[in-house]
Amino acid sequence: MAAMTRQQFIAALVPAVIQVRREGSPMLPSVRLAQYILETGGVIHSWYNLGGIKALGASPNAYWQGQAVVKGTWEHIDGRNVNTSAAFRAYSSVYHFMKDQDLLFMKARYDRVRLAKTPEEQAQMLLACGYATDPAYATKLIAIITSNGLRQYDDQAAAAVKTTVFQGAKTVPILQGGMVEVIGYERGGTVWVPARALGSRLGGKIGWTGSKVTVNGQELESLLDGGTGYVTMRALAASLNKKIEWEQSTRTVTII
Repeated sequence: MAAMTRQQFIAALVPAVIQVRREGSPMLPSVRLAQYILETGGVIHSWYNLGGIKALGASPNAYWQGQAVVKGTWEHIDGRNVNTSAAFRAYSSVYHFMKDQDLLFMKARYDRVRLAKTPEEQAQMLLACGYATDPAYATKLIAIITSNGLRQYDDQAAAAVKTTVFQGAKTVPILQGGMVEVIGYERGGTVWVPARALGSRLGGKIGWTGSKVTVNGQELESLLDGGTGYVTMRALAASLNKKIEWEQSTRTVTII
């Protein structure tokens, strides 16, 4: 992925970070974002492993299909930093990585990480539970959280999602290029997406007739929810000549 500023890096990951938190992740968004800044140096690689999760001895699951890349790294051993290399898990998106990371955090080893109530406590527990070998790991995370104002995303994730049309509907991450573009809703077996937010990103000209969303002048079946026009993912993709794939095991839609 092209070089990013720190703020661009954070903005690119916020939709996925907030979504997985709302899905029940034990990780505070502030800690998660700080960890990814520290682990990657602010670069999103094409294998989307943002947290240095290794592949050795691991079994594939719904979010990780067994792919790996070998990369250089360093470990803090016997009081000194040692350069080495390791096989790291490779993912199809940042969302898949975050969900796989949450599976890791469900292990008993990370009980104290899950129980932490504040960013500072959770950062300390990541180190105490052995997620990293760097003795300054927690201190670095807390400094990144503070300097980048990351606590605001804890508040955003905790805020109630306002919807009337989609009450009780399951959310569906819409992925493109490994990133979460928007969050859709599944209602009656159909995935609905915010037309302007997604359609404009895909190069469409989005309009509103007063009752229908238009995409490049074509009216689509629409639902209005809190001032936002929604269309079906399938209809939007067809109108913009985009192919989509539904992944049942992760309940995601990928725009190809």
